[in-house]
Amino acid sequence: MPDSSRTAVGSILRRCWPLVAAVPLGAVCGGAYALVAPVEYQANAYVMVVPETTGDSSTAVDFAQAYGRVITQPEILLDAAASTGVPVAQLAPLVQAVTSPDAPMIQITGSAGSAARSAKEANAVADSLVSFGNAASKQTRVKLLTFAAAALPDRPSSPSRTLDLAVGAAAGLLVGGLGTMARQSLSGNAGNAGNTADAAGTALPLPRSTEAATEAAAEPVPELEPVGAEADGADGAAPAESRHRRPAAQGRR
Repeated sequence: MPDSSRTAVGSILRRCWPLVAAVPLGAVCGGAYALVAPVEYQANAYVMVVPETTGDSSTAVDFAQAYGRVITQPEILLDAAASTGVPVAQLAPLVQAVTSPDAPMIQITGSAGSAARSAKEANAVADSLVSFGNAASKQTRVKLLTFAAAALPDRPSSPSRTLDLAVGAAAGLLVGGLGTMARQSLSGNAGNAGNTADAAGTALPLPRSTEAATEAAAEPVPELEPVGAEADGADGAAPAESRHRRPAAQGRR
């Protein structure tokens, strides 16, 4: 590598070393989190709401959204808790429902540390919801059907090593960029302070008129010669030239 290229690379590294160090460090932290984070699997089961009256699809959609909102209620989870062996209080945060504004379909997602457990939870909650909804079909005029049972997921939903690495690298890029900007800002402020100190220590030349005024003020002023009583005339009046006499040096002012 030529000397000029090495010098340029070294200059860039000296100025941007926080950024260069933070990006790989963030990626390593993201990868470490992906290794130590608990594994979680998710399985999806689907329940469809069918209207008893033909052509009343809007009512089915409305009831599908309503059942999706109350999926974690104890009345619905009692049967699922009994079949899975998980208490209702522990099962409720592991289950969630998603509905569509256009279709009378309810997606029930079960989360667990194993693939079989997540599928079992999703199917149990789906069956419990079908039983609960069909018990009130005379009042609601809709029926619930299990559209698709949950299958065993083939891979965990989290953690995602690729995603965690990308998030860690992005966080390192952000932190390193902020550190580089702060370092350059501090260096610039220190340089400005040094220039100000150098400028303050350098004496500025005085103008010529100021020098002349200073020399004139420093020159001593001669004293006037006293005029004694002997120099006065007999009538007590001093000659005109004595009264108006001034030193010759006074004219220089």
